[in-house]
Amino acid sequence: MPGFEWIDKKELNVVKKIFYEGGTLIAHGFDKIRKNYYVRDFEKFSNKYFKSKNCLAVSSGTAAIKIALKSLGVKAGDEVITQSFNFIATIEAILDCGAKPIIANIDKTLNMDPEEIPRLVNNKTKAIIPVHMLGVPCEMTKIIRYSKKFKIPILEDNCEAVGGKYKNKFLGTIGDIGVFSFDHGKIITSGEGGMILTDNKKHANYVREFHDHGHQNNKKFPRGRDTRKIFGFNYRMTELQGAIATVQLGKLKKMITSNIGRYDVLQKTLGAHFSIRKIPERSKCIHDAFILIQKNKKKRIKIINALNKMKFGTKNLPDAMEWHCSYFWDHALPKKQVKRSKKSFEILNNCIAIPILKNKSIKQYQELSLKIIKYR
Repeated sequence: MPGFEWIDKKELNVVKKIFYEGGTLIAHGFDKIRKNYYVRDFEKFSNKYFKSKNCLAVSSGTAAIKIALKSLGVKAGDEVITQSFNFIATIEAILDCGAKPIIANIDKTLNMDPEEIPRLVNNKTKAIIPVHMLGVPCEMTKIIRYSKKFKIPILEDNCEAVGGKYKNKFLGTIGDIGVFSFDHGKIITSGEGGMILTDNKKHANYVREFHDHGHQNNKKFPRGRDTRKIFGFNYRMTELQGAIATVQLGKLKKMITSNIGRYDVLQKTLGAHFSIRKIPERSKCIHDAFILIQKNKKKRIKIINALNKMKFGTKNLPDAMEWHCSYFWDHALPKKQVKRSKKSFEILNNCIAIPILKNKSIKQYQELSLKIIKYR
């Protein structure tokens, strides 16, 4: 369920507090007039929560991907492998680095098929980006195996599965570097916002400098005379975003528990009557969507109509598939890559993602299940 459903007085009060303290909204500088560092506090909280060594809060998940790619040295002429079921931001970030996106098809998890990797790797491949779509982890063991075999780093895109785990490790901390999103539709939100986690000190230093015009935050100098070694851009998170994200992260465990109760209703009632999305072993999903598969088009339409009539709607599949499947991205990808995505499109076209919502009770999910079963 989206984090905006959980916004209450706690978020309002922390925003008020910032203005009561003088209204310093930027995360850097103005040390003499500010009373708190909300973005820094969020980064410390995130390191502790996700058991990571280095955290950088940024302006968006898209920014996080771009910065992480730059830290891996991705440049013009390079290739980056990612998956067909994705959000277009991943492709945009690769292209903005001057590199070429190489599309891997999906498997029954609806995430990257690891067996695609050895067929796509060449001497131009500089990174692999598995994406944990709609709350479910990729088969990371196999992906890591190929990463080590070919000596290619993993940029783990965890924008859609914040709080999930794979083999008892938080998603976003398994690869060489991980990225997160806190936009309005994510399980925790700061309106817009993102984050980068890494245990690699070299990557940590680079992303921190690059996201802030190259500032090294040298303690020997005031910000106006700060040192620099690289140029960068402004991808900074604001204090408002940092404060709200901190409150939301404090609610994450409760959010996931709430999701599980509603998801389990659908699992028990619909799982016996429909094919459903495969979940990798030893995974802990955030369960923000339940995906069933109905190959019969007429029945699929009836299920979607029932979801809309009962005001559940769908989550990306099928309502926003054109923004989440590379088969539609002929404006950004070569024809060969688009054509290659047809296999994934045919899988996704039979899928219906039922959103898990806080404003819908367990009883309402039970009633929904009874409606949907008729179209098995």
